Amino acid sequence: MTKPVRVRFAPSPTGHLHLGNARTALFNWLFARHEEGTFILRVEDTDTARSTDESERMILDDLKWLGLDWDEGPGVGGEFGPYRQSERAGIYQEHAERLLAEGSAFTCYCSDERLEENRKRARDEGTVPQYDGTCRDMPDSERRARELDGVKPTIRLRAPDADIVVEDMIRGRVEFGKEMLGDFIILRSDGRPTYNFAVVVDDALMGITHVIRAEDHLPNTMRQQLLYSRLGYESPLFAHVSLIVAQDRSKLSKRRGATSLQELRREGFLPGAVTNYLALLGWSHPEAKEILSREELVAAFDLKRVSASAAAFDDNKLEWVNGHHLRESPLSVVVAAAKPFVASAGLDPDDARFPAMVDLVREGLDRLSNLPGEIAPFYDREFDLEPEANEWITLHESRQLFAGLADSFAAVQGKLDAAEFKSVLKSQGNALSLKGKALFMPARVALTGRTHGPALGNVAELLGRERVISRCRAAAGDAGKQ
Repeated sequence: MTKPVRVRFAPSPTGHLHLGNARTALFNWLFARHEEGTFILRVEDTDTARSTDESERMILDDLKWLGLDWDEGPGVGGEFGPYRQSERAGIYQEHAERLLAEGSAFTCYCSDERLEENRKRARDEGTVPQYDGTCRDMPDSERRARELDGVKPTIRLRAPDADIVVEDMIRGRVEFGKEMLGDFIILRSDGRPTYNFAVVVDDALMGITHVIRAEDHLPNTMRQQLLYSRLGYESPLFAHVSLIVAQDRSKLSKRRGATSLQELRREGFLPGAVTNYLALLGWSHPEAKEILSREELVAAFDLKRVSASAAAFDDNKLEWVNGHHLRESPLSVVVAAAKPFVASAGLDPDDARFPAMVDLVREGLDRLSNLPGEIAPFYDREFDLEPEANEWITLHESRQLFAGLADSFAAVQGKLDAAEFKSVLKSQGNALSLKGKALFMPARVALTGRTHGPALGNVAELLGRERVISRCRAAAGDAGKQ
């Protein structure tokens, strides 16, 4: 295909944006950016009972958070709008009437009850439910009589008596037997288009060149390819990516990893990490790189490297990727993303030391929701000792160590730095014959209440001389009470 690439992401605003849909959006966006094409956002909101403005707002907000900007669509405009299906009813009606006039479609007056009886009979017989053709060749006089009786018909496309073949960019040749098709509805009795009909009309009129979506849409492609032909439109190229499954290869569910972007945002995953991880679900970098920036993803993305095999969602791998991005992203980016988490925990993100706190602890972080607990000891408020910390605070040498550290730091004025702290700590250790864990662990517990954390000298430097003295004196008092 030599046409400029035009792809679309077309969510239904009936809930949050989940990982499967987010990956579909990402693959379309990466393909468009790699090919210097156009990425279109279209809202498929014909399901009026379930579509909401709030859901649309959340989906658009999630896409913006991921950095998936669209070239045409809601809020941006474009020459092929409107970009909400609810605003395109007249366009669908016009195309349906054209198919009726050409004899490619017919009006159907079958009741829902009768159609359900047919479906039940097919299920009982173990066959594919299919319209039985009752209204297919109905005389015009009978059709007029039905309409005079006030019966609102649906419009069905006449299915061919032939198998259908779909050539897929990822899966190759896919064949569908004619028994799977049947005369299917394109316009409901209330005038609303069915999914397959609206999608074809929209994709054709918007000049979509490639349709990239999940493999569970393959049966839809069978019908859509027929519609392109009947309407006289050129079919786009299709690429059906694998589904995302749980680690045990079962269907992804809430219990097995299914989640929305909103949940990932609440847990403190960076957008760059999420796009990085989603790209690896079914696609691989030519050099097998796993930590990739957005620019690297765009440069390397190729549909030929998208696998037809199901991709397993792994929470641990996502955390690992996020940890890399927390460590390697510019500090200003991480600090900005971290502020809401710290504020919600009652800590002050405007503390002048806050960027340094984040920088000091981010080496061990895998998500920002854990950040408040890691930096809490740097703030001027009481902290509880970890259970395993008690054994170090109660050592009989502890009171002497804490008192000696407090006196030594109080004897010198000015800013406390890591080098001075380590020097004083070593000197006190020599005086008390303490070294290794016996020296460093009680000091860490006195300053932070923890038995683990960043380099202790850096912790002390960030706390500052007055806090170090105060905490050492308090710890000496606590040790003396044991």
